[in-house]
Amino acid sequence: MEASTPALEARNVWRWLQLGRQQVEILRSVSFSIRRGEFVALLGPSGSGKSTLLGIVAGLDQPNRGAVRVEGLDITNMSEGELAQVRNRKIGMVFQAFNLIPTLTAQENVELPLSVGSHRGATSSRARALLDVVGLSHRRNHRPPQLSGGEQQRVAIARAMATDPAIVIADEPTGNLDGATGQEVLDLMEVLREVSGTTFLVATHDLGVASRADRQLRLVDGTLAGGSRI
Repeated sequence: MEASTPALEARNVWRWLQLGRQQVEILRSVSFSIRRGEFVALLGPSGSGKSTLLGIVAGLDQPNRGAVRVEGLDITNMSEGELAQVRNRKIGMVFQAFNLIPTLTAQENVELPLSVGSHRGATSSRARALLDVVGLSHRRNHRPPQLSGGEQQRVAIARAMATDPAIVIADEPTGNLDGATGQEVLDLMEVLREVSGTTFLVATHDLGVASRADRQLRLVDGTLAGGSRI
């Protein structure tokens, strides 16, 4: 793969819903490119289409028109099985509500993506190492209900990094955290990016979070403000 190949590309992405005779446009001709190792913030108010766009670039949804490439690989028309493989190998996800499995320990939650597909190294040692990186080695046998919100999000970030993905996509990752804890989570993301070279795309409506990014994309009514970002 060429060094100049973007980590993520969206080209002329449209998404709409058909409600009876009415077509409701959610995304309209969205185009952008993110270089490897960048930390990019996707800004926009509630209802602007941020979560829909994240779902499409993460391979969880398909556009009605346009194309998405992850490290040069066009994922637009892949089957669900092929998309699952791409998500497992190349994409990590972090959510506002953490989305941890409450009956599993912190370590077991981090191990989960490693149990799917083929990954190098021992699953348990990789999970322990990541929990150490996020400062939770002493909590690895605790379950999510026993952890604070900030600790749960750290586990979620460790889980997202487990497969050494090309890009981590985070949807309002500080939305359920207080200000100080949210800043700690952002600090952690920056450290992980510097150490691993992983690309981060973070959706937020918080200007403070967006100010930490290398670059900002602003989504307004389903369109990138100022036009395409290629």
